[in-house]
Amino acid sequence: MVAGSKIVSRVPLFDGMNRIPGGLMLIPLILGSVIGTFFPGFLSMGNFTTALFQASALPLIGLLIFATGMQITLKTSGPVLATSGVLLLCKSIIPATIVVLLAQIVGIDGILGVSILALLVTMDNSNGGLWLAFTGRYGDARDRGAYMASAINDGPFFSMLFLGVAGLANIPFQLLLAAIIPLLIGVIVGNLDQKWTEIMRPIPNMIIPFFAFALGTGINLQNVLTGGLSGIIVGIIATLLTGTLTYLGYRFILRRGNKSGIGIASATTAGNAIATPAIIALADPTFAPFVEVATAQVASAVLVTAVFAPLLAAWVLKREGGLVANEPDAETSVGTVPVHAVEHS
Repeated sequence: MVAGSKIVSRVPLFDGMNRIPGGLMLIPLILGSVIGTFFPGFLSMGNFTTALFQASALPLIGLLIFATGMQITLKTSGPVLATSGVLLLCKSIIPATIVVLLAQIVGIDGILGVSILALLVTMDNSNGGLWLAFTGRYGDARDRGAYMASAINDGPFFSMLFLGVAGLANIPFQLLLAAIIPLLIGVIVGNLDQKWTEIMRPIPNMIIPFFAFALGTGINLQNVLTGGLSGIIVGIIATLLTGTLTYLGYRFILRRGNKSGIGIASATTAGNAIATPAIIALADPTFAPFVEVATAQVASAVLVTAVFAPLLAAWVLKREGGLVANEPDAETSVGTVPVHAVEHS
């Protein structure tokens, strides 16, 4: 229903899901798990029903990675590159290294019911949409431009790379390459033709609910209940560990002073990380027994980190005198964050 130029929803389903951090992915995931657990016959009809609601996850995730690559511009200033590099180092590379070192001691089974798969997937990526929203309010152009880091660590590539390099997974180089080719092609096309970039911006909002539902159909609700509490703990640990590292990176590498707390806002888990355990298990069946519980734990961590990280960042900024909101304008207003970015990660 349209009133003038404003779209009015009879039932605000989309806005309702977006009010929940990660809701555009979490809610369809839960619905898919309900259908998969209690009404599996619906998914076995065949034809378009099965293709869309049960078998669509991997192709749609590939499209999402391609669309992500199209948002990465090569025309980036030095300060933005430096900030992006620090975020990648502190939010992805160091935490992933810590997890794989832990795996050398305890094995891929992990510790206290949390597999190495769940720990790694939770730690090595970040929610770019929440980062844009937070830095749009309290950061500057360097911080907003560092969304590039979230675009790079999005998807399964970092997890697969670290598992493979550490010898914890038998993932052929060809599959590692295949995981990043859609991103690379997206970067090339996006930089050659900005119009394609604009056309692809709505893709995440369009496809995330569908591949989330498809992933959910493979999750047994009993395992969700089992993994939910441990997922909350994993989310808290991930926020504290990666938040501390990014804070230190902002303070001692970037020299951001009382604005160093901004880095903590990156201590989140991306919504599409929920798909990563299944992708890794497809590459190396050794991880198949961990997929259901790990997916449930990651889903819980997505929600926990989305709430906890921005609150912790704001608390640290306030404590250090750096919690100064930007004036609403075309460049800094949170309201100008692209719709695709808010839920894309």
